[in-house]
Amino acid sequence: MNRALRRSALTVALGLCFASSVHAQSNTAGAVFGQAAAGDTVLVENPATGFKREIRVGSDGQYRASALPTGSYRVTLQRADGTSSVRENVTVNVGTGTSVNFAAAAAGGATDLDAIQVTATLVNPIDVSSVESTTILTATQIAKIPVPRDLTSVALLAPGTVKGDAAFGSLPSFGGSSVAENGYYVNGFNVTNSFKGLNFANIPFEAVAEQQIKTGGYGAEFGRSTGGIINVITKRGTNKFEAGGNIFWEPESLAETDPNLYYPDGRLIEVNSKDKTSNTTASVWASGALVKDKLFAYGLLQYGYRDEDSYPETFNGIDGDRNHGDETKSPMWLVKLDWNINDNNLLALTAFSDKRKTDAKYYNTHFGTDSSPTWTPSRGDYVGTDTMENGGDSYSLKYTGYLTDTFTLSALAGHGEFRRFNYGVSSSGIRQEYRGDVGGPVSGCPWIVDARPSVINGVNQEITGCWFVDSLGRVDAKDTRDQFRLDAEWQLGDHLLRGGVDIDNFETIDGTSYAGGEQWRYGRYTPIGGTATENVVRRRVFQSGATVKVDQRAFYVEDNWSITDSFNAYLGLRWDTFDNKNGSGQTYVKIDNQFAPRLGFSWDVNGDSSLKIFGNAGRYALPLTANVAIRGASASLYSEEHFTYTGVDPVTGAPTGLVQIPNVITGEDTRYLNNEFGVGKDPKTIASGNLEPMYQDEYILGFQTQITDGFSGGARAIYRDLKRAIDDTCDYRPIFEWADENGYEVHDANPGFPYCRLYNPGSDGVFTMDVDGDGTFEHITVPADVLGPKAKRTYKAIELFAEGQLTDKFFLQGSYTWSKNKGNTEGGVKSDIGQADTGTTQDFDYPELTVGADGYLPNDRRHSLKLFGNYQFNDQWSAGANLLVQSGRPINCFGYNGAGDSNYANGYFWCDKGDGNGSQLVPRGTAGRTPWTRTLDLNVAYSPTIPTGELTFKVDVFNVFNEQEAVAVYEYGEDAGGTPQQGGTAPDGTEYANVYGYPTAWQAPRSVRFMVQYRF
Repeated sequence: MNRALRRSALTVALGLCFASSVHAQSNTAGAVFGQAAAGDTVLVENPATGFKREIRVGSDGQYRASALPTGSYRVTLQRADGTSSVRENVTVNVGTGTSVNFAAAAAGGATDLDAIQVTATLVNPIDVSSVESTTILTATQIAKIPVPRDLTSVALLAPGTVKGDAAFGSLPSFGGSSVAENGYYVNGFNVTNSFKGLNFANIPFEAVAEQQIKTGGYGAEFGRSTGGIINVITKRGTNKFEAGGNIFWEPESLAETDPNLYYPDGRLIEVNSKDKTSNTTASVWASGALVKDKLFAYGLLQYGYRDEDSYPETFNGIDGDRNHGDETKSPMWLVKLDWNINDNNLLALTAFSDKRKTDAKYYNTHFGTDSSPTWTPSRGDYVGTDTMENGGDSYSLKYTGYLTDTFTLSALAGHGEFRRFNYGVSSSGIRQEYRGDVGGPVSGCPWIVDARPSVINGVNQEITGCWFVDSLGRVDAKDTRDQFRLDAEWQLGDHLLRGGVDIDNFETIDGTSYAGGEQWRYGRYTPIGGTATENVVRRRVFQSGATVKVDQRAFYVEDNWSITDSFNAYLGLRWDTFDNKNGSGQTYVKIDNQFAPRLGFSWDVNGDSSLKIFGNAGRYALPLTANVAIRGASASLYSEEHFTYTGVDPVTGAPTGLVQIPNVITGEDTRYLNNEFGVGKDPKTIASGNLEPMYQDEYILGFQTQITDGFSGGARAIYRDLKRAIDDTCDYRPIFEWADENGYEVHDANPGFPYCRLYNPGSDGVFTMDVDGDGTFEHITVPADVLGPKAKRTYKAIELFAEGQLTDKFFLQGSYTWSKNKGNTEGGVKSDIGQADTGTTQDFDYPELTVGADGYLPNDRRHSLKLFGNYQFNDQWSAGANLLVQSGRPINCFGYNGAGDSNYANGYFWCDKGDGNGSQLVPRGTAGRTPWTRTLDLNVAYSPTIPTGELTFKVDVFNVFNEQEAVAVYEYGEDAGGTPQQGGTAPDGTEYANVYGYPTAWQAPRSVRFMVQYRF
């Protein structure tokens, strides 16, 4: 019995540090709650800031101090008889509630724990009342394990997360969702970039105090996400003055490279051994009280420098291919101000900048005359510099008011800007940039493509010109967010009621143009009625540009009901409104009050926090991103013409002596592709009249149990089902058939006839279009089975997890996830081909593209094992480790469609994969998988004793054994004409082997990071 009492006492003591409650869903603060005698008073105070709240215990013996800034607290019970009890070092984390009981809750055998003093540790004991799937990592924990210093890498430590395709940058996939479906927050301010959902405003990593990763089951306060939530709380000042600095250095001399790629006959086709990368990041910071107990400041400056040399990913051994050297400079800063106006009113300001500038210097690559299998490329003449600028400044101001003991109100206003554009300057001083909307000025050299067979075979010299940038972004391109939210919390007996309104308005200025305003493609063409010739050139012009908006509004209410002392129930309701506007300020899609209910429960089975059973069910909706309106709902220009030519400009590479000829495909003089005339589009033609938002249902059931005094483990089952998606259809055939059946003569070359239209795959298309070009719009309903199948995506998973302190020196956390991610669409983006057109992928453009598309999706990783931790040898030495073992991703075989439709060339699940069976249907994910990967990272830290301050040296080694398995492969089994894919012809006339299945990306190679840090 004594052992049981000691175990129970320790459980409660650990709970003072980390036990979380469903009663706290705030995205910036936590809470302290518990039991005491009715009429007593509980004082909650933070000694570091002087903040304090005094709460009277209710008649039911319950008390709650909500919306507390994260930190370490002292909780004091002041009894009516004048005696008191104190709990020290009570840790409050973001989005959690910490239980501090001063009265025994259980009958019979319970013991008074008033005398227990608690010291914060790295233990995360059982949270007996939360329904969420959440991982919280503090700055202290992150510093102890070898992990790259960015939010995505930390998020990937959580169960159920996998790294997304490299085509979209460094982003995580949560529970089978695409990387474009996540939400990102900094101190309560939504910093998700809603242009494509593929970016977010980044704070200097040194400023992170806590990172909360919500992988599922999150409450109605959070929306606009069908993936996961990354919620960051920054560091802030206290009464104690602190300052310091550190430097992180990753030298290129200790970094390995990706392997070179060879054909089976030994020919070198990809040179990676010459690639080099080094990184340096330095930070300085200071924090303290400007006015003791009242006004606090934390400030940080960070500067990052990255130097990278990259040779061609693929080449044919022809002079003219280009390599580049990149220099990236990232000056970042953050300021956090906290004003304790009085005990009942707080004000907090967060401001930060994440600007980044990259200069990519391009050079010609020479391969010499050596025709042996070991061509060695060398860097040739300088061509020009492509400058890319990204990032901006963000500001948010938050007020918290403790209006009564049971009612708390908070308000937040935030503004953020994110610029993203590029411009080029050639070696001859020619500036390449795009200014203004469609039809605006474009300077520079035109984009030149030389695809003449005589050049590919090495007979003639390639035409290159002075271009080195394929496309240009508008120099004034930027994204702007203005967010306002109001949240209220009211404790009413056994019910904790929460609710609020969230207004999030997002504006994008964006546009794209070909370099120099046009693309010239030299090739082998057969004019209408003529013979094949290389004396024809194709001219394409593409420009898009507009200022578009997404206005978002949401209301939510929650009821957290303590039905008994050991059983909690949660009900959340959310309503989202999405209003998408085109470049003329006109609404082209508006969805009112999308309903998203959330339900959950948590049962403390034994009543002593030793075993929890929990579950939840929820609906999550996703808005249409802003990028859809840039080209799809606003003015854009896309034209194609063909000419004969007599010469080539020696500087620009553009043809001279032009004579226009009929289009070699249609016989027309000029063809505007996709009916893009450079004029505005009517908003009512863009989307189906019955369009509904994308949403997903999620179900989770799990348990967690105490294994030892400081270590716990558990399991949960997850099921996610995409119920509805938004994408576009570009199939004009049903429209032409409708016109024939209803006596209309089609005149599709008019702005009222969009070839691509938004709809919900699996639902009827209700389209408004000007079919005959007379200015009158027709209303056309196309049955769902004509447009194609319903969008499908499911995620099924079992997660096993464990965490805690094995000893007082050994912290360990880990998980194993078995999962299946299956369907006919990945979601917002298409990793199969690296398509980042969020919300308008080619998945449902034509029904033929969906044939064979149902199968295992790109983010499917059947098995994933994660282990990380740290061992503290003594006060000076510690070592950390991070292990990831993961099964491979599915492989496809794309090719020419055997059913006859060729609109998307080799973009179909139909190909010759080189197995001797010819061209055939190859359903999604059935062409094998990439290999299993194993990555072990290690670190060691040394903190010598010095008279003043703290000095730390640390070395992190990533991918210690330099594992180099392929994580992505070339998935095109046929070329655009249906011929088994070949890699081209070598200078000696020998044909390359088939490139299908060859690696295109590998595990990150071994690298070493050094750190020196001093703080005082």
